[in-house]
Amino acid sequence: MTETLVAGTAAGRVAVGAAGWDADQAVTQLYGSHYQSLVRLAVLLVRDFATAEEVVQDAFVAMHGGWRRLRDPEKALSYLRQSVVNRSRSVLRHRAVVEKYAPKGLPDAPSAEHGAIGELERSAVIEALRGLPRRQREALVLRYYGDLSEAQIADAMGISKGAVKSHTARGMAALRSVLEQT
Repeated sequence: MTETLVAGTAAGRVAVGAAGWDADQAVTQLYGSHYQSLVRLAVLLVRDFATAEEVVQDAFVAMHGGWRRLRDPEKALSYLRQSVVNRSRSVLRHRAVVEKYAPKGLPDAPSAEHGAIGELERSAVIEALRGLPRRQREALVLRYYGDLSEAQIADAMGISKGAVKSHTARGMAALRSVLEQT
């Protein structure tokens, strides 16, 4: 008899029954409970809603495919967060390479993407976040937008709790400085 994941359990906890791990039920429940928060996290990291949705979908597909290899099903949500952060980093690296070798566009013709990103740029906080180094931005987004603890942030970013504290403190100081000037 297999127990199912119950929506609303602490941090995406997954119960395992005698029949083994049921990837379909667990991933379905995780998707229903955490999809939107993971997309918000990815949007803040990659700055593009469509790409963020794609990153999160890919993370869920990868988790479903590797469900039997997941050692601790209670860490499924943590695995998803780390996967979203890592996939977001990959997207940003890919963008950097594409932008480096992309032909220069006409200065008079803004792209459609420029208009979509313009909506996000209206917020002073998000604007200030963009100026931060990658690690500081990730730590602040996970802490204040993802509402994660230092331990969860350390796990998602693959760094120590002390490094999380350092990145968060430096990022807050930089944000404070930028926002006080505006």
